[in-house]
Amino acid sequence: MGGWLVFGGAGSLSGLLAAANTPTSDSLSAAFLICGADRHVNCVVDGDTFWFQGEKIRVADIDTPELSPPRCEAERIRGEAAKARLLALLNSGKFSLSAGSRDEDKYGRKLRTVTRSGRSLGDNLIAEGLARRWDGARHPWCD
Repeated sequence: MGGWLVFGGAGSLSGLLAAANTPTSDSLSAAFLICGADRHVNCVVDGDTFWFQGEKIRVADIDTPELSPPRCEAERIRGEAAKARLLALLNSGKFSLSAGSRDEDKYGRKLRTVTRSGRSLGDNLIAEGLARRWDGARHPWCD
């Protein structure tokens, strides 16, 4: 331990702690469908919310257009596209879920970052124009 500190280990302590909270390999998967009135297991609600193994998950690092209800037709169209893309991403292979500083939101959804091979699936949705980075507040999707 002393040698680790002498050779610069203390400077990399924050990186080491971050790595300890990051899953080392993707091990989660399921066959996801779109949620229905009676379906709440392994299904997608909208572009940033899904059910996995009986738990409702809110993708913590993004915000997508609302679907219930959308405030305009453009929001509905983009929200449906985000929902379909999240479904495709979740069904594209194994993934990991990581908790952040808060475990749940005010609606009781588990707040999790969803990653595959260390990359956030939320980043995919942002890059495709279907989501925004979550900054703690909702912003309108209608012009």
